[in-house]
Amino acid sequence: MGERVTAQMVAERAGVSQSAVSRVFTPGASASLKTVEKVRKAATELGYRPNVLARAVVSGRSRMIGLVVPYMENHFFPDVLERLSNALQDEGYHVLIFMASRTLGDIDQVLEEILSYQVDGIIMASVAMSSDIALRCQAQGVPVVLFNRAQDLDGLTWVTSDNFGGARQVGRFLAAGGHDRIGYIAGWEGASTQRDREAGFRAGLAEAGRELFCRAVGNFRNEGTVRAVRTLFDVPPERKPDAVFAASDHMALIVMDILRYELGLRIPEDVSVIGYDDAPTAAWLSYSLTTVRQRVNLMVEETVGALLESIETPQTTKPRHVAIDSPLIVRKSARVPKGWTT
Repeated sequence: MGERVTAQMVAERAGVSQSAVSRVFTPGASASLKTVEKVRKAATELGYRPNVLARAVVSGRSRMIGLVVPYMENHFFPDVLERLSNALQDEGYHVLIFMASRTLGDIDQVLEEILSYQVDGIIMASVAMSSDIALRCQAQGVPVVLFNRAQDLDGLTWVTSDNFGGARQVGRFLAAGGHDRIGYIAGWEGASTQRDREAGFRAGLAEAGRELFCRAVGNFRNEGTVRAVRTLFDVPPERKPDAVFAASDHMALIVMDILRYELGLRIPEDVSVIGYDDAPTAAWLSYSLTTVRQRVNLMVEETVGALLESIETPQTTKPRHVAIDSPLIVRKSARVPKGWTT
């Protein structure tokens, strides 16, 4: 094994001070173009890689952000992950990605691990946290922002779409389309997104003098959604839904596949299907899913802005609670009411 290359060795090769080498590899630090060129040339020749963690100990800033996501089955999350990572990298931050289950104990364990990396901040995408770990993060001066999840904890910033308002439009849309047996497939019932979407959906139906006809829980997961669809449709003809709203696009696409290829039903002639997210797959011609759009660009912008503000000016930053307007995107998977305008 070869000798480890140090900053001092790079400085000697480049003919500069060790502090100059440090400035070149510190985001935001100033160094002349000539110095940068000499240092990077020497670093390349020697195979030098700066020790980010060691620099964090000295500077008190790691320029690293912990990003926690629950699972990657849902096509919404890879898109979110890419956008958040790009936005943070544009600001000179490195992203550490961690996977977490829905169990608070497991999530707290993941957060304990994240804190050991001396991250400057944490983004939790569709993941909740316990009050104990939230207090621990605050005590260590590590700001946390929730993305696509609201949680009623003191001092916590969260950014979501307007889940209630978006789902309310779905209720009104399906009622106006003349559907009589409107079903709902719920997500994980511990999630604020699930809670608010179902409440908004029921409110939209109530405004039109309708009630939810049937309901099953898909838990935002493949297997759960398949079971939920079979539960709703393994009934006499007069009990089968003529419309289904799924609490995520991921589940709505599974609904469409089961209805078409297992049950032989036509969409939207026999059953209208609507989702929530407007994940990239929703617009594919084979699905053309009517859905509620989460405006991811705005959500990412608000999330990153809030986190960086908390990092840069922690004494003056106040927690934000942001719910971004979510429009209904009408495609071909649901019957369109006559005269409907968005």
